[in-house]
Amino acid sequence: MSRVAITGASGLLGGNLAALVSASGHKVVATRRAGSQVKHLADLAIEWADAELGSVPALTKAFAGCEVVFHCAAAVTIKREVTPEMTAANVTGTANVIEAARAAKVKRLVHTSSVVAVGLSTDGKPCDESARWNFDTEGLLDAYAITKRQAEDVVNNARETIDAVVVNPTFMFGPRDARPSSGQLIVDVVKRKMPGWTRGYNNFVDVRDVARGMIAAWQKGRRGERYILAGHDMTYADCMREIARVAGVKPPRFPVPRPCGWSASGAISSSRAGRNRCSTRRRSATRSQTSSGSRAPRPRASSATQSVRWSPRSATRSTGFVQTTCCEL
Repeated sequence: MSRVAITGASGLLGGNLAALVSASGHKVVATRRAGSQVKHLADLAIEWADAELGSVPALTKAFAGCEVVFHCAAAVTIKREVTPEMTAANVTGTANVIEAARAAKVKRLVHTSSVVAVGLSTDGKPCDESARWNFDTEGLLDAYAITKRQAEDVVNNARETIDAVVVNPTFMFGPRDARPSSGQLIVDVVKRKMPGWTRGYNNFVDVRDVARGMIAAWQKGRRGERYILAGHDMTYADCMREIARVAGVKPPRFPVPRPCGWSASGAISSSRAGRNRCSTRRRSATRSQTSSGSRAPRPRASSATQSVRWSPRSATRSTGFVQTTCCEL
């Protein structure tokens, strides 16, 4: 079995990846920032290493003896302005991970990008990994899309010196979403805080399928390639109805005007304190993004019936946070 390093393990994707890798018998070493909350991962056999993305020496020490590094850590915002903090986390942080992985003689890096680093479909047909990035010409630029695209460029520019594979997940749902991140949409529907649905559609994927695809990228992916990890295309209306059906509550009843829709989507994203990987705003516009995933997702119907309520005691916490996880709609 291998020694595996994961950055961003306290997040939705990193936590589920750690669970799957650990269940496969591998030793998991996870980096964390000072003050990171990791109680929701207490059931996993994780060796924690205190290492900020800004510290190459600390990262190098954490990666020592590892066969692969899964770089999941990232910052998210719905704001358009690229701040120094976003650049430091997503772009410089990625460069530091690459430098540390090289210094630690890690055999492979699996870099978590995003579908926002892939081009948008302009004709309604699914786009694949070869699609040209066009967020700039389509008027959908924001700091997250820009810095994730730049981070992917950093990885591509280092391909001569490191064996790297890139994965591009779509909108993820799943368990262990402690903050919550994309699961805030589920929480808001369950607690009936969503007055209506935003127009447009997205591709939704179970985070555990993304983790499975990342392991496949490690073990079978081709050096220098990128892989879209997608699930099922759904309108936001259908997504919210499915969440409501599984949770046994009434769904939002009407579409909201576009300005209100952008506001609602922004509320979902801003509540995540800029640390998750999914933002609904860019797909709430009139143009839609669909992706042809290179990994087969779980069947939509069976996934919906297997939806779970993660951490049943959470509903009684003082925060009132209902951690309902609709696992792969």
